Amino acid sequence: MSSQEFIIETQGLVKRYGKLIAVNDLSLRVPRGAIYGFVGPNGAGKTTTMRILTTLITPTSGDAHVAGYSVTKFPREVRRAIGYMPDFFGVYDDMKVWEYLDFFAACYEIPERDRPNLINDLLALVDLTHRREDMVEKLSRGMKQRLSLARTLTHDPEVLILDEPASGLDPRARIEIRELLVEMARMGKTIFFSSHILADVAEICSHLGIIESGQMVAQGTVAEIRRQLMPTREITITLLDKVDEAKATLSEIEGVTNVRDLPEEHGRKRIKVDFGGDDSGMSALLQKLSSQGIPVVHFSEETRDLEAVFMRATKGIVS
Repeated sequence: MSSQEFIIETQGLVKRYGKLIAVNDLSLRVPRGAIYGFVGPNGAGKTTTMRILTTLITPTSGDAHVAGYSVTKFPREVRRAIGYMPDFFGVYDDMKVWEYLDFFAACYEIPERDRPNLINDLLALVDLTHRREDMVEKLSRGMKQRLSLARTLTHDPEVLILDEPASGLDPRARIEIRELLVEMARMGKTIFFSSHILADVAEICSHLGIIESGQMVAQGTVAEIRRQLMPTREITITLLDKVDEAKATLSEIEGVTNVRDLPEEHGRKRIKVDFGGDDSGMSALLQKLSSQGIPVVHFSEETRDLEAVFMRATKGIVS
């Protein structure tokens, strides 16, 4: 993929606060049109990175480009290309919902004659048309979050940079925010958002970046990162008997790296197999056991969710 296909790029990005290194030689690439989840433990450097990308702070060294513009050399152009929602967003409680959007449209120099239709479209997008005349202070937290998302779109930016957009929301509101992000991606926006809610990331992201201690430890498509961090698959096999024969047969199969006993379940023998092959290899493995007359009762692959991948990447576990 050429550099022109990456709408966000950083090269050797460093941010120091005295002796503290918040971002340490960070290089990331966000493909144009991606929904990119930026995840990491608390204090990993996510918010600092996003503040650099949005020109709110300057890096100590290195550089970042957004929509082709350097954040240090062309901050005004970057700001016009992005819509930014911080982790603690501000709303003006003493305004009506439509007035809030009108205010920000004016800040972005949207002509007054164009604002009514723009506001109507934005309210429809975030499902707040029925609340347009309400005071902002009367909205629930989830509604304020959706209104803030609408505000990021007033100037039709190419890139949305959202810091923890679902933080503090109830499950229904989180689902609504996820659906909104997907809809914005369909509109042609690139979505770059941080989150500590891995279920949200797994649900909608096309790409993922995992950061720890200010350094990028893994990035790519979600499937690529799963393969990179967890190259072997774990298969659980339940048997009626012939456990030793099964283990001997499995140990001779290419791609099998480990075979070990598991505790019995309902009086049945179980073994776990680490296997580095593909689906065809999995099928061949089962056929091999059957051809040897080994009575397989159950054969299943353990699902490795994004939480397990995250824990592996951030050294939380070593299994």
